[in-house]
Amino acid sequence: MSKEINILFTSVGRRSYLVQYFREALGNSGKLYATNSIKFSTAFNYVDDHAVSPLIYSDEYIPFLLDCCRKWKISAIISLFDIDLMILARNRGLFEKNGVKLIVSDVDVIGKCNDKWHTAEFFRNQGINAPKTFLSVESVVEEVKSGSLSYPLIVKPRWGAGSIAVSEADDEQELRFYYEKTKKEIFASYLRYESQVDCEHSVLIQEKIAGQEYGLDIINDLDGNYITTIVKKKLGMRSGETDCAMTVSDERLMKLGERISTSLRHIANLDVDVIVDDDMYVIEMNARFGGGYPFSHVAGVDLPAAIVRWLRGESADKSLFDVKAGVLAQKEIGMAVL
Repeated sequence: MSKEINILFTSVGRRSYLVQYFREALGNSGKLYATNSIKFSTAFNYVDDHAVSPLIYSDEYIPFLLDCCRKWKISAIISLFDIDLMILARNRGLFEKNGVKLIVSDVDVIGKCNDKWHTAEFFRNQGINAPKTFLSVESVVEEVKSGSLSYPLIVKPRWGAGSIAVSEADDEQELRFYYEKTKKEIFASYLRYESQVDCEHSVLIQEKIAGQEYGLDIINDLDGNYITTIVKKKLGMRSGETDCAMTVSDERLMKLGERISTSLRHIANLDVDVIVDDDMYVIEMNARFGGGYPFSHVAGVDLPAAIVRWLRGESADKSLFDVKAGVLAQKEIGMAVL
């Protein structure tokens, strides 16, 4: 009989499809649990038990999760929210003492992903193309005057998620307006928590890259070893998340994925956005299952099954990462009774 694996999803929100993927992977040899700080979470309908958690930045958050792990005999935790990742990573030792495996990358990796300024620095240091990125309006104005930068420009939170407070400025007047507006929106939302690291430099300004956008699922094992890269051509977006996409075979983007993986050594999935014109420009990366993963899954990839096997100490067959190119899919809107 297979080793029983109980998995806890934190900040589960509406990712019910991912819970169902893991349900299929576990079969009858484990249970699924979930927490979220908001009680209206549709994914609660698909787990064996759930609980409403304190806010992530509350002093009670980690003790609450540890209590859940003990009560539910949790084997592993998977988080689905960027802000949650850093808090969990910083407390890895506490969970490991309780026999719980975090499917979460190290603090250094999370920092490079969540802090978009550090993201840009990482790619610059690796010799990988990324948009020119600035932390102040005045530095941008000087670059525009010198002729090395031009409008339109993207104004967005340095620690951002879900396309919150992202704007496009067509001239200096708009740039100054959106910069202040973005800062206000940051500190009126949950983005204020991470942004408190550097309040004065919490807004980024980036050059706008024109071209076709792709999403990459860069898959590593639980020790950070590279497995494969799944490439998806984005055909539609909704609220900052991929809404329609098609899997494609693109050797150049797959090699880019392997290069990022080898340098970063993240755990499990890395969700990466790339824009391609004459060259490739990496826009951002998220060290978790992203909203684009379902397009990989329906095309033949089964990362949840691989994770379950790794947790059992087994190898994951290469067939779990076989992707069929040309699979076109779109998310649909459904209803869930709460």
